[in-house]
Amino acid sequence: MSITVYSKPACVQCTATTRALTARGIDFDLVDLTEDDAAMELVTGLGYRQAPVVVAGDEHWAGFRPDMISRLS
Repeated sequence: MSITVYSKPACVQCTATTRALTARGIDFDLVDLTEDDAAMELVTGLGYRQAPVVVAGDEHWAGFRPDMISRLS
């Protein structure tokens, strides 16, 4: 399953999310929303207005969600 974390600089929840994924040994791609207009369109199209947005297969969520991250491992 492909996992992508859409984040922005100086985002506490983004850092917590990527640290939790790394600690569990889960591979992911990191996309900076401030540098990628297409990525910003994607996450706003999904209805999100906050970072991070995690897309894991058919599932997606926003914010630091340890419960969702634990389901990935």
